[in-house]
Parts: sequence; structure tokens; C-alpha cells
Amino acid sequence: MNSNFIKRTVTGILFVAILVGCILSGTLSFGILFVVISSLTIFEYGQLINNRAEGANVNKFITMLGGAYLFLAIMAFCINTADSKIFIPYIVLLLYLMISELYLKKENPLLNWAYSMLSQLYIGLPFALLNILAFHTDPEYSSVSYNPILPLSIFIFLWLNDTGAYCIGSLIGKHRLFERISPKKSWEGSIGGGVVAIGASFILAHYFPFLSMWEWAGLALTVVIFGTWGDLTESLLKRQLHVKDSGTILPGHGGLLDRFDSSLMAIPAAVVYLYVLTLL
Repeated sequence: MNSNFIKRTVTGILFVAILVGCILSGTLSFGILFVVISSLTIFEYGQLINNRAEGANVNKFITMLGGAYLFLAIMAFCINTADSKIFIPYIVLLLYLMISELYLKKENPLLNWAYSMLSQLYIGLPFALLNILAFHTDPEYSSVSYNPILPLSIFIFLWLNDTGAYCIGSLIGKHRLFERISPKKSWEGSIGGGVVAIGASFILAHYFPFLSMWEWAGLALTVVIFGTWGDLTESLLKRQLHVKDSGTILPGHGGLLDRFDSSLMAIPAAVVYLYVLTLL
């Protein structure tokens, strides 16, 4: 058996086990997991930019700190242990990233600003928004509860969509979805992956009826569509920087950005979708 296949399989199983285990174990493990993931993903992004984007230089430590702090600030805000003042240090950090370029005399401060702010918008904010999915306030008792199923469902839908798209695309995929950026993706695979994810939403609706069957199906469809755009967005980033993988931290799978690319658009889209449901 191919050693790379074994390495890829073992890494994949451990990755899923750690993610699922930490999300289900409780608030503390959920927070620690995604603070670490957010920080390391931003670090990997900074490495990628500094090594591959000509003339750009991102402060990896400050941008990592920003991603970690934003996650913890939104978490504290969601569980009612802090008010809006918790975001003031984060605003100060963003101001520092802007003002520091006046004194550092780097080759291209405009690029440094753009890539630094992108690290927060593209990576830091989506991970931080997982807190909105995870914590819910009971208006009757003003108490906050942790619901691991909603954040976990985002990853379940993405994994099933990827698996379904790969299997079905390999069998019958003929029409390219976005050949300019990702020549291997097909319409047939994407539709098949979406069907698999929506099928899984009916199972979740049966066991977790805090959303109706059609609300679950709508969430799955939202995650699939925006997850596909997230995947394509990272592919565009890597093409622009002329790299195959974003990193090497996950043997056989590339980097963290490669593993979480779909979720970086799916998470914000899921938050918007669930807020829209409350308005209907």
C-alpha cells in the first residue's frame, strides 16, 4: 500500500478525531482548539505571504495575536462575561498594524497593510464567528448555553460535501466547475457532494430538532455553496503565489489553510443564514 496514502489516512483520522472530540468535550476545549487553529493558520498565511508575495512583509506575531484575541473577545462577549469594551485592545492592535508601517520603512507598506488586514478578515474573523454558532442565550432566563452541534455541523457538511464531490466527480465528472482556478472540480461532483450533505442534514434534523428539517437542509445548502467558493478562493490565492500547498503541518494534507479553506467562507455564511431565519 502507498505510504503516502497511509500517512494521509492516519493524519485525516487524527485531524477529525481531535476536531470532533474538542468541539463535543465542552467550552474550554472548544475555545483552546480554535484559538490554536486560528493562530497557527494565520502564522501559516504570514509565512506564505512573506515567502511568496514579492515585496510584502507581514508581522506574523501581531497578526497571530490579533486572530487569537478576536476569537477570545467574541467568545467572552457571547457568554456574557464581557461587554463591548473587550474589543478595544483589538482595535488598538489594528491601529498598530497601520501606524507601524510609517516607521518600519519597509519596501511596500501598502501591500503589508493589505495582507495584514486580510489575515484578520479572511482567517481571524471566520474562526471567531464560530462562537456565535456555539453559544446561545435563553431570553427567558438570560442564561447562555453551549451547543456543539451547530459548529460541528458546519464541518460535517463540508467533509461530506468534499467526499461526495470527489467520489462522484471521479466517476462521472465531465463538465468543469471553474477550470481557470481548479481544473479538477466538476459540476457533477459539486452537485453530488451537495446532495450527500443535504441528505446528512435530514439525519441531523431527526436527532437535533432545534432546527426544522428544511432549516437544516437550508443550512447544509448554504455551507456547500459558500464552502465551494471558499475552496476556490484559497486555490486562487495559491495560484497567485505559485504554491501547491499552503504549508506542511499536516502530513499528506498540506497546511491548515488547505484544510480549513472551505470553512472560512462557510462559517460567516452560516451565521448570516441563521440570523436571517430569526427575521422570517
